[in-house]
Amino acid sequence: MEYTVKQIADLVGAKVIGDEQILISGINSLDEASPEEISFFADRRYAESLKKTKASAILVSAATDLYKGTQVLVTNPALAYARIAALFSSPAPTHSGISQRAAIHKSAVIGKGVSIFPLVYVGEKVVIGDNVILFPGVFVGDRVRIGNHTVIYPNVTIMQDCLIGNEVIIHAGSVIGSDGFGFVRDEGVNVKIPQIGMVQIDDRVEIGANNCIDRAALGKTWIKSGVKTDNLVQIAHNVVIGEDTVIVAQTGIAGSAAVGRQVVIGGQVGISDHVKIADRVMIGSRSGVPKSLSAGEVVSGTPAMPHRLWLKTRGLITRLPDLVEKLRSLEKKVEELEKRPK
Repeated sequence: MEYTVKQIADLVGAKVIGDEQILISGINSLDEASPEEISFFADRRYAESLKKTKASAILVSAATDLYKGTQVLVTNPALAYARIAALFSSPAPTHSGISQRAAIHKSAVIGKGVSIFPLVYVGEKVVIGDNVILFPGVFVGDRVRIGNHTVIYPNVTIMQDCLIGNEVIIHAGSVIGSDGFGFVRDEGVNVKIPQIGMVQIDDRVEIGANNCIDRAALGKTWIKSGVKTDNLVQIAHNVVIGEDTVIVAQTGIAGSAAVGRQVVIGGQVGISDHVKIADRVMIGSRSGVPKSLSAGEVVSGTPAMPHRLWLKTRGLITRLPDLVEKLRSLEKKVEELEKRPK
């Protein structure tokens, strides 16, 4: 597929400086782009790459003398890149219809245009919407409902009674609806609390590879619309994740925590059970969150604290040995002064 620079600019509401009729067949990094491709420049650290790039056009926020070719002026080059890349991305591969090597219960209801690869299992009373793709190794438990245009990649497990919305993407190896980690101690013995709730994933959610989203003990674990999770994320029972929140890799969210809308959670964050994270909070990577956070807070560290305070404390850590030595020296001098006769 080829597009003129003008067609691309119109897609993102941009102004063109240079030849609008150049044909573009792809998008690539500054270093790797060929003369048939467009690239983007959003970081001054890549100024040398911009000077040397072979791209026929670039996305920039302001005209630059570092590049002599056609420039597409956009407010946000990274956002424009995302939208333009969608023009050139390949759709998920499909199987022609429903494979004879898939195991599908006779009570399941399958929509139009569905692609089901070999070695898929679909249980009793499952409802699958239109244009859904189920890759090999997918397990869909009894009474699961899957919305339209959803893509479920290989070896995903969706346990019984879960609800999956429209235009959801679940990447390989994720488990939706496994038992929540609930036990009661009885004189040193762990007694399992039956996990009889479910998981609800709303529209336009994307779940990364090897996520584990546990079913609720009662009620539901709820991932609301537009949420995006990276790989290796753990979401425990009865957690609620608000709309358009982003969760980066290796984060763990303990049971019954509530995360608001448009929250950004960095990698390797740990959030304690029953904590409430309000809307638009930002949590830095490797933070530990033991208590609730108010709307718009920006925090880092363990335990989490205001980000600027964390930066100050981090700056002091490497100086602590010297400060301790100075403190000991001062204590010794004070002790000597106190011993002198008055």
